[in-house]
Amino acid sequence: MSEPRGRGVAWTPPASQRAAGPTGLRSDGGATREGGASKAARGRAGRHSVRMRLTLLYVGLFLVSAACLLTITYFLVDQQLPQVTTNGGVIAITGGGSGGLGAGAAAGCGSSPGPLPAGPGQVSACQPLLQEVAGRVGRNTLNELLIESGIALGIMAVASVGLGWLMAGRVLSPLRTITAAARRISARSLHQRIAMTGPDDELKELGDTFDQLLGRLDASFRAQRQFVANASHELRTPLARQRTLLEVALRDHAATNASLRAACERALAAGEQQERLIAALLTLARGERGLDRFEPVDLAAIVAAAVAARRGDAEAAQLSLAASIQPAAAAGDPGLAERLVANLIDNAIRYNTPGGQVEIGTGTRAGRPYLTVTNTGPVIPPDQLGRLFRPFQRMDPARRSPGGLGLGLAISSAIAAAHRADLRAVTRAAGGLAIEVLFPPPPPPLARPPASGERILVPAGR
Repeated sequence: MSEPRGRGVAWTPPASQRAAGPTGLRSDGGATREGGASKAARGRAGRHSVRMRLTLLYVGLFLVSAACLLTITYFLVDQQLPQVTTNGGVIAITGGGSGGLGAGAAAGCGSSPGPLPAGPGQVSACQPLLQEVAGRVGRNTLNELLIESGIALGIMAVASVGLGWLMAGRVLSPLRTITAAARRISARSLHQRIAMTGPDDELKELGDTFDQLLGRLDASFRAQRQFVANASHELRTPLARQRTLLEVALRDHAATNASLRAACERALAAGEQQERLIAALLTLARGERGLDRFEPVDLAAIVAAAVAARRGDAEAAQLSLAASIQPAAAAGDPGLAERLVANLIDNAIRYNTPGGQVEIGTGTRAGRPYLTVTNTGPVIPPDQLGRLFRPFQRMDPARRSPGGLGLGLAISSAIAAAHRADLRAVTRAAGGLAIEVLFPPPPPPLARPPASGERILVPAGR
């Protein structure tokens, strides 16, 4: 069977719903304890804060960079100091500041500044003097450079500590905002947001991500509270009906055996409804918990059995039931897979119109087994499609189908998520739904049909 076709308005469970359903959260999980916060603050007091570590890192980097700069400057200045050389009968003084050195040395040798022409005897007399003066000037210059540079480095090191502390605080300010918000927000104030401002950098992205997390948690907690309220209402209705039946029967002084028997039968029917509702809730919780191990699942065989068992219901509802079953080997929990198929087929039969159709198909597409269920029925507004996959939600709350609990599609969505399958629902222009469940490719041991009596277990992490 081909992919489900409709108006093109599709619905898939959101990632947060696939990861954790509405019944998988604790209402006190987001509460912040004051005692825990104060204990954490006391624990941080005995450790170096991130701000202090960043400050020390900034100061260390500054000192290393400054020391490298001074070392390079020292060697550059040393290369520019005056040098005394002789070339034949001429004494030459080269390098920065050689003018003053030459004048002083020339005065000592009794000649004019600049290159000193002299005889061999005078050169021998003046050269040691000039070299001594050049060495003294070079040492004094380098010593003054080291002293002044050291003083400047010490001053800037002290200044860098303060500047580093201020810069570290400015950098960590968004993190303090996020931390304060995380301590302030609890399960009853998940509507609050950080709403980070400033440049679009990594810290703003962190704040936006935290806001998105709060949004998902808020939606999950609201769904949980709604689920608890709906479940309480659904459980209270059959209990109230059962109690009313028994009280009326007991207060009827003219009751006969037949009337008492009818009251007991109706009370039993109400009890059976409670059992079915509790079983459905347990199945929903089991599906949302996920699977620990995956076993071979023959979708074709499951669908064939489900179709054969429900042909009578389809005929009673004046529906045509068609099936196109092709081999489809999947991996998962056979019991949950049967419940998934049964819920989708029952939903297609129950919420249909007389003379309508139900089409069911299985097969493999691009190595992935799939299940499709398409049915006619009332027109579903596109904006209401996602709501139908939440517990106890119906298109028309006043319209209850006989035997329906309002959990069929919610259980189907949870089971599909537990099998890591993609569930896609599309509204049809003429009315009804087209639902496709696309399972992941089965592991290699499951690609072949299992032998008789063989049971293959595959870890869930595969």
